[in-house]
Amino acid sequence: MPVKDYIRERFFPHIWCSGCGHGIILNNMLRAVEELDMDKSDIVMVSGIGCSARISGYVDFHTLHTLHGRALAFATGVKMSQPKLKLMVPMGDGDALAIGGNHFIHAARRNIDMTAIVMNNRIYGMTGGQFSPLSGYGTLATTAPYSNIDHNFDVVALAQAAGASFVARTTTFHARQITDLIKQAIEHRGFSVIEILSQCPTYFSRKNNMGGQIEMMEWYKNNTTRIGSKAKQENPQLIERGIFVQRDMPEYCDEYDKVIEAAQK
Repeated sequence: MPVKDYIRERFFPHIWCSGCGHGIILNNMLRAVEELDMDKSDIVMVSGIGCSARISGYVDFHTLHTLHGRALAFATGVKMSQPKLKLMVPMGDGDALAIGGNHFIHAARRNIDMTAIVMNNRIYGMTGGQFSPLSGYGTLATTAPYSNIDHNFDVVALAQAAGASFVARTTTFHARQITDLIKQAIEHRGFSVIEILSQCPTYFSRKNNMGGQIEMMEWYKNNTTRIGSKAKQENPQLIERGIFVQRDMPEYCDEYDKVIEAAQK
């Protein structure tokens, strides 16, 4: 099944700003699905509210466009009722880790089988450029015109601490790695988290003088490195990319079936 068969062409062109990284994520997510030769009837995509959430309208899967921050809660309900389906949950910074933060950590600790994609553009793009939990100390935003004094979450460290059994990170510059990581996350039996750094030239870049989309993607190229690289040893400020956690753990739906079986006996 070619990639075009996985999209709802009637909803294109998309509404993302010119240069937004989310289109790159959509493209490579669909390539992952295609390379796995997945039946689109077996996939459910659940999104909340925000720039990232528009993905659910563009893919020809079973889709739910739900409440802000509640995508993982809705996805948990779907997975519990239909455990054979593959769940994909794209989320933005706030969707995942502000109003959605509590759902995030509990989905991770339960190890319920779904793929959470955190599309990290470090800003609330849909609502006017407010700072998010991932903006970081010292950045500028419409709600932080004199500098943001909030420290950002480390998505990878948070997911690890919460118990996610698959945790990875990459950027929109590293497009092929997006495809590879999403494939591995989908095939992993448990709660998978992939953080993807995604450029926002409209708000984050303008506020923080990072140039256009090309300059932002060059920043990803020059300021990230593979896990355990020599470059990281020489420059600890570099952001690492790759798979940080990949371990086998009891999956929540499987364990719940055992509870039902024990109760019936």
